[in-house]
Amino acid sequence: MGKVGSGRRAETYDADLGEHVARAQEGDEEAFAAAYRLVHPPLLGYLRGLVRDDAEDVASDAWLEIARDLGRFRGDGAGFRAWTASIARNRAIDHLRRLKSRPRDTLLEQDLRELPAAQDTAGEAFETISTEHALALIATLPRQQAEAVLLQTVIGLDGAAAARVLGKRPGAVRSATHRGLRRLGKHLATLERDRVTDSDSRALGDAT
Repeated sequence: MGKVGSGRRAETYDADLGEHVARAQEGDEEAFAAAYRLVHPPLLGYLRGLVRDDAEDVASDAWLEIARDLGRFRGDGAGFRAWTASIARNRAIDHLRRLKSRPRDTLLEQDLRELPAAQDTAGEAFETISTEHALALIATLPRQQAEAVLLQTVIGLDGAAAARVLGKRPGAVRSATHRGLRRLGKHLATLERDRVTDSDSRALGDAT
C-alpha cells in the first residue's frame, strides 16, 4: 500500500521528501525520481480508491502536471504530499467526468477525527486484509467518507491538509473520517465473525 506511517517515521519520510523536492526544483532529475518513488505508491493507492482500474492512467496524467508545475510548489515534504494528492484528485474527477460519472456517488455520497486509541480501525483494515480488498472495502463507503479515509490512511495527511485537498472544513472532514472508520470497523467485525463461524463449521465437520 505504501502508507506513510506516523510519528517519527512520518517525520523522517517528510524530511527526506522535502530535501528531494528542493533539489528537484533546482533541476536534479535523480532527486525528482527519488521523490516519485516515495510519493507514487500511496498516491496510486488513493487513486485506486477513486477510479479503480484506471488509476495508473490517471496517475500518469497527474505526474505530468506535477513535473510541469514543480517550480511553483512552495512547502515541505508534508505539503508536497498534500499538493500531489490535490492534483491527483483533480485529474481523477476530470477522468470520471469524461466518463459522464462522478467520484462514486452511487457507492462512495455525503461531508478527520481519529478513533479511540484502543481501536485503530484503519490500521486493522490494512493489516488483516489484502490491499486490494482494503481499497475495495473503502470504495463502498459514501464518497466523502471514502476520500477522507483514503487521504488519512493511504496518503498520510493530517486533518487540516485533508480538508484543504477536499475543499471542506476540517470539522466536516473529521466527521466524515470518523463515520467512515466506524463503518469499516463494523464490516471488519462481520468478516471476523464469518471467518470464525466458517472455521468452527469446518472443525465440526472434521470431528464427525
